[in-house]
Amino acid sequence: MSKKHPVIAVTGSSGAGTSTVKVAFEHMFRREKIVPAVIEGDSFHRYNRADMKKKVAEAEENGCQAFSHFGEDANLFGDLASLFETYGKTGSGKRRLYLHNEEEAEPYKSLNLGAGEFTPWEDIPDGTDLLFYEGLHGCVKTEKADVARHADLKIGVVPVINLEWIQKIHRDTKTRGYSEEAVMDTILRRMHDYVHYIIPQFILTDINFQRVPIVDTSDPIIARDIPTPDESLVVIRFRKMERFSVDFPFLLQMISGSWMSRRNTIVVPGGKMGLAMELILQPILHQIIQDKTKS
Repeated sequence: MSKKHPVIAVTGSSGAGTSTVKVAFEHMFRREKIVPAVIEGDSFHRYNRADMKKKVAEAEENGCQAFSHFGEDANLFGDLASLFETYGKTGSGKRRLYLHNEEEAEPYKSLNLGAGEFTPWEDIPDGTDLLFYEGLHGCVKTEKADVARHADLKIGVVPVINLEWIQKIHRDTKTRGYSEEAVMDTILRRMHDYVHYIIPQFILTDINFQRVPIVDTSDPIIARDIPTPDESLVVIRFRKMERFSVDFPFLLQMISGSWMSRRNTIVVPGGKMGLAMELILQPILHQIIQDKTKS
């Protein structure tokens, strides 16, 4: 961990909604004139799209039905931990991009790169104020790699699992062209790694945002619509309130319809999730930058 070169990690499963937190931070970075070094979790997968398909097929031929992007064998956990540690010490490190689609790949056509491939590793530019990670494994901890210990602020995005499945099914069928059967096969194949690598991160996070639908999601496979924010609540849990001096009376006053469910937990209407994030995270981010300036 580092005051001079802070590391912020936003972690959550595929389809969990980590991008919502990313947008909130983008707003705050703009207001505070902060220049982040942005790290996408997908860029630390071990295999590109084509090679991953081959590895999954090989695993299945050998009787393994649980090889997935969630697990240690398909990711560069050691490299990610090294990046967090190196950035904390020096404000620099190596990063690359994963090109999700042809639009993202277009600027790299001269390098003969297409969708599903990685760009070359490059140095993080000089002059960044902090490292901002968003992806699957920002707080992962294994026997070989401890990513979590090098992050100064760890945020989890954890919808209840049926909602997470609904969001993934809709995203992958509507925008990525997969069939429902293919998406469910992926969900089931990932379940072992989900339990062993994704869930354990959330005991290490400093703040968790958990979206809970208040409509029936008992069968996510047949759900035709993703519950809207107004059909949800967001449960926000702080691991160590004293570390961030959380002003709960202020939050309750500013966020209409919110209440405390435990001494370290506030519940807010789903439609106010973005507001809650910025009210909670803005002073924390401000303190991180103040500490950086003083170090």
